[in-house]
Amino acid sequence: MENQRDSKQPLAVDSEVASSVSWAYRKDEYLLALLGVIPTGLGRKIRQIVYASIFKRFGEKVGIEANVRFNRPKSIDIGSFSSICDYSLLNCWEAGSELILENSVRLDQGFHLQALGGTIRIGAGCYIGPYVCMAGPGDITVGKNCLIASHSGLYANNHIFSRLDVPINQQGLTTKGITIGDDCWLGSGVKIMDGVTVGQGSVIGAGSVVTKNIPPYSVAVGVPAKIIRQRSSEELKQAARELSKSV
Repeated sequence: MENQRDSKQPLAVDSEVASSVSWAYRKDEYLLALLGVIPTGLGRKIRQIVYASIFKRFGEKVGIEANVRFNRPKSIDIGSFSSICDYSLLNCWEAGSELILENSVRLDQGFHLQALGGTIRIGAGCYIGPYVCMAGPGDITVGKNCLIASHSGLYANNHIFSRLDVPINQQGLTTKGITIGDDCWLGSGVKIMDGVTVGQGSVIGAGSVVTKNIPPYSVAVGVPAKIIRQRSSEELKQAARELSKSV
């Protein structure tokens, strides 16, 4: 009988731990729901104070507008001087999910992120336009000082559809991941598919669908995207001069 009681004890302890963790998550969700709807500068100031205690990291002078939804903030790291505009969704609910925003990142209105168990990192100085979507569960890395225009999508997953006798939604996914190098510009409506690397300094024309790797300093357009030229050394020198003036 004593052995039976001992064998059951860990189950009770595990239940208590699970209940405590569940309450911690619910408490964070309640706080986010309560504070997330407060408008104007007052709301931003309150969120700056309170959110620092419930996120993995919440840097200095972070601006969160009203009606931004976060799931599992303990998996979200937001660098200093970053801002997230209204009606955005950052979902890190699945186990293993992580979102890292480095310093001075701006996510414009309606940004939609589903980590789905992957890690998504957006480098310092990036601007992400309205209604951009990013989805795991493959990892996504966006380098520093990138521009991603409105309605673009980065999808680090691909459905397997090789079998005819099994529904596509039951055949699983490939998750190779996506990498965008530093100083890239993705025009409006660009789609980046799983497994793609876009090299540093590249420009992808509006509406393009990128299915293969793009070498550094390329200009690519079309469906599927094809390289039409390389950026010239004079262009790069001019960009460097402009950057040095802004520093």
